[in-house]
Amino acid sequence: MNKLFYPAVFHIAEEGGYWISFPDFPECFTQGETLEEAYEMATDALGLCITDLCKEEKQLPKVSAPNAIQTKANEHIVLIEFDMETYRRKHSSRAVKKTLTIPEWLNEEAMKLGINFSQVLQEALLLKIGHI
Repeated sequence: MNKLFYPAVFHIAEEGGYWISFPDFPECFTQGETLEEAYEMATDALGLCITDLCKEEKQLPKVSAPNAIQTKANEHIVLIEFDMETYRRKHSSRAVKKTLTIPEWLNEEAMKLGINFSQVLQEALLLKIGHI
């Protein structure tokens, strides 16, 4: 479930720019001045909705087929890609304190070399979970 794709309706605003709605998330709206900004804002808005549902342990809505969504003049369907892993890394980078135990001799050698224990642990964990 790392990558999800949901359709969004990009509405061309009378005053310029776009406002975006999501047929599968009726409470989700956003806007952007340019198409690029609108897409980025749509990705963030979708991410907020999805992560909120996940935190509440609610089921995600079934994805609507883009060709089944009715559009009006000045509306376009755009498929929004949401990468859960990328979103988590961007928005959940708060540091968490961990206590660990290592042999005294190893601690002394690492201290002599000025090794950053937090950095080493992060690199090792990323390697271990397959993200390096």
